[in-house]
Amino acid sequence: MTISDAQKDVRATFLGGFAGQLVSSCIWFASAALATWYSIKAGIVMLVVGGFFIFPLTQLLLRAMGRSSSLPKGHPMNALGMQVAFTLPFNLLVVGAATMYRLNWFYPAFMIVLGSHYLPFIFLYGMRQFAALAGLLISAGLLIGLYVPSSFSLGGWLTTATLLAFALLGRRTALQEKS
Repeated sequence: MTISDAQKDVRATFLGGFAGQLVSSCIWFASAALATWYSIKAGIVMLVVGGFFIFPLTQLLLRAMGRSSSLPKGHPMNALGMQVAFTLPFNLLVVGAATMYRLNWFYPAFMIVLGSHYLPFIFLYGMRQFAALAGLLISAGLLIGLYVPSSFSLGGWLTTATLLAFALLGRRTALQEKS
């Protein structure tokens, strides 16, 4: 199997990242809403705890859509997918340190870590749009942290919208390729 064939399998199976980014967008939405209208602590807990359920919820959504929820056993991209999945939880320590230093850096730090997490997706999916997603999240996280440090929830709302937009873009790309 060639690398491009393996990447095509990833795009087809996961609809260009649609399901995972849609689930992530919903979790970020719930977190931003809680932080804005209920409590900052609830928003933080929602994103951290909810984040651990992204993959199972993504699989559930794919199954509900009548699609396969994973690559076949032995697929050459399975190992990379597993490695990429673990980069984000390990980097929560960085988010925690930034948040302990300045509470309002929670979302900006998370955006930078999430953007970095999406960099290997460029190769995994064979889609350059993940470079744009990573660049937007990293840049926006940095800019919010530096220039809008008084806003707690702005990064949460911006990430919600960005993930939703890229979920739809990834879906469109995967469906166009299929037809």
